[in-house]
Amino acid sequence: MGRGCDRMAPIHHPPPTTLVQSAAPRSTALANEWPTYGHDPGGMRFSPLTQITPANVDRLAVAWTYHMKPADGPARFASSTVTPLVVHGTMYLSTPYYRVVAVDPTTGKEMWAFRLPSGNPSTRGVEYWPGDAQTPPQIVFGSTDAKLYSLDAKTGKPNAAFGENGVVNLDTPEILQGLPGRNGLSTPPIVYRNLVITGGTTQENPPRGPAGDVRAWDLRTGKLAWTFRSVPRAGEKYVETWAGDSWKNRSGVNVWGFMTVDVARGIVYMPFGAPSVDQYGGDREGDNLFGTSLVAADANTGKYLWHFQVVHHDIWAADLAGAPALIDVTRDGKTIPAVAVIGKVGLLFLLDRVTGTPIYGVEERPVPQSEVPLERTAKTQPFPLKPAPLSRMTMSAADVATVTPELEAACRKLIEGMQMGGPYLPVSYNRLRVQFPGNHGGVNWGGTSFNPQLGYLFVNTNEMGQVSGLRDRDPKDTAAARGDGVGNRVDPDGPYRGVPGGGRFKDTASNMFCQQPPWGQLTAVNVNTGEFAWRVPLGITESLPPEKQKTGRPGNGGTIATAGGLVFVGATDDSRFRAFDAKTGKELWTFKLPGAAQATPMTYQGADG
Repeated sequence: MGRGCDRMAPIHHPPPTTLVQSAAPRSTALANEWPTYGHDPGGMRFSPLTQITPANVDRLAVAWTYHMKPADGPARFASSTVTPLVVHGTMYLSTPYYRVVAVDPTTGKEMWAFRLPSGNPSTRGVEYWPGDAQTPPQIVFGSTDAKLYSLDAKTGKPNAAFGENGVVNLDTPEILQGLPGRNGLSTPPIVYRNLVITGGTTQENPPRGPAGDVRAWDLRTGKLAWTFRSVPRAGEKYVETWAGDSWKNRSGVNVWGFMTVDVARGIVYMPFGAPSVDQYGGDREGDNLFGTSLVAADANTGKYLWHFQVVHHDIWAADLAGAPALIDVTRDGKTIPAVAVIGKVGLLFLLDRVTGTPIYGVEERPVPQSEVPLERTAKTQPFPLKPAPLSRMTMSAADVATVTPELEAACRKLIEGMQMGGPYLPVSYNRLRVQFPGNHGGVNWGGTSFNPQLGYLFVNTNEMGQVSGLRDRDPKDTAAARGDGVGNRVDPDGPYRGVPGGGRFKDTASNMFCQQPPWGQLTAVNVNTGEFAWRVPLGITESLPPEKQKTGRPGNGGTIATAGGLVFVGATDDSRFRAFDAKTGKELWTFKLPGAAQATPMTYQGADG
């Protein structure tokens, strides 16, 4: 089954009940609220609240609704993927209408609003800092136009001591590298002590542009405290994983998702995405560290501690984006402090969070090689021995969906002449291929949640294939490459263009997918055994007859777990909010929403108990 994992082995250095769509928390009061995106800085997304249980969850009803669009807002509709925070009796959230707001979490009444002078706040939420002797508690967030804001949590007014009147420009010369582009934030940063740690969005093409470095800023002043380079430079360790000078001014390799922090140990865990461009790597031969890798660093200084590369020489857009969950694994009578990391390929790696060593073993297995003339794919990829893949990784003609005769006919026509197989099927040459999981996942930024009482890690997965291929570029073609299935995330000045006909592996007329269901799943992994505890389809296809509807559906967003024995999840494109029994996976409650809940929920106890 391939050789051992010496190639990618980590390197060690010594040392309320109201529902709305980590070191330990600082107090019981905060534990009963939701003080950071993952509830705790380690991203478990586990609430100790027990008022809502499998016996009473079906009594949940809407308590209040807050409309994000202000009365004087634009005519257009904008969607939100925010997870609100609740801290010391106030709810904080970003909106897609240029505002960050504070809301009374018991009534839904707006308490204050801050309108950004430009750009939108990070669409998935904000972060809270409790402040210190000099600075009152702050709400910290980034924006689409590469600004970092710090607002007084009580008033919403910018902190005049932070940067320039409460704003730090993230587009520094060191990040832009003298090239056009932008390094905005689409997710909330994470706070450790008096530092706020930020990633960035960079770009998918062209390959040269803003760096994806992770940086920490002093929350009292806004001054840069440290920088971790996501792509090593000349003379630095691991630069040899980039052939020639392919590292130079390379974009991508960025944390656009969520970081977590082991507060007790002072370690930050950074999940990096793929290098730019993410479907062709002929100009960057090598494993390309720290692309599609989990990196642990000293949270005080940014000093590298260890890394684990999930995908070598990523040409599948297999980004790590979900928060690396800091959990405990009990094995052979010992408790192992662990980190759970999963990306778009749908493989879950359980690692010792101090050393990076795989807990259940990992092996390098041979994978198909690229037929694109200038591409040099990695000969092997890492596979965990446990748990099993959480997403489909291969496709054949025998797997075509037979849900309806019409769907089967459309899908069999679609696959004519198409390359199939896997796992890690490379982009094909002069024809189309279907890749599983597709470049949406698998598991996207929704990540995981964890119930420490059960030892269960909950993961909602998409089952979406991606159709794509490369062809030689016509020398007369001067148009910019596009990510629309024709351009397919290739270098606009490079040797290849996309093969026409790319896109999601589905029948667009019915919005049904071309492989057999399930098309979305919810899985509980027992981290103490590495086995699945249970697995169920997540979502329905309403256009089908009732007896065929339980197909599962894809979407965005993740789960939360509660001490009441429940798992809550929206995420699916069928516009449902659901609760499951954490022990069994039984679906206990479903609520139809006016739109899809493409976000991760949260829970808290209100001031009224």
